[in-house]
Amino acid sequence: MEIRRFTEPDAEAVSAVVCETVRISNAKDYPQEYVEVLVSQHSPENITERAKQGHMFVACDGERIVGTGTVAPFWGSETERILLTIFVLPEYQGKGIGRSIIETLEQDEYGKRAHRIEIPASLTGVHFYRHLGYDYKDGVTGPENGVMYRLEKRKPVTV
Repeated sequence: MEIRRFTEPDAEAVSAVVCETVRISNAKDYPQEYVEVLVSQHSPENITERAKQGHMFVACDGERIVGTGTVAPFWGSETERILLTIFVLPEYQGKGIGRSIIETLEQDEYGKRAHRIEIPASLTGVHFYRHLGYDYKDGVTGPENGVMYRLEKRKPVTV
């Protein structure tokens, strides 16, 4: 398994990974109409634009892209980041790929400079992120608008 930076020709495959994962894994927690809204937001064109906002990575099994994740500045902050578009194909889940993607994002130059990293976590993924040390933002343990949790991880600030 290799994790590398996204390149524009990867957009179609990344879109397919996200759409398949949403339709299979996330569909267990969300109504079909919401699943299709999520799918529509992850076209190859939207993936390419998302990649321009931060550093997107892909996890590859040989030549096949099987997972993805992005680390980006949080509202222009120099010390806060956000993790986005984190998906692993259902048949590859539970094999450490998601953990490797998160570790890669945290070790990226954006992640290393962050004092705080936020993740908008799906109902499906919240327990995974909590297991990796992310906690509820501002102690709010319920999902925002019933569809996602705001999680964060803080690093100690050295003076």
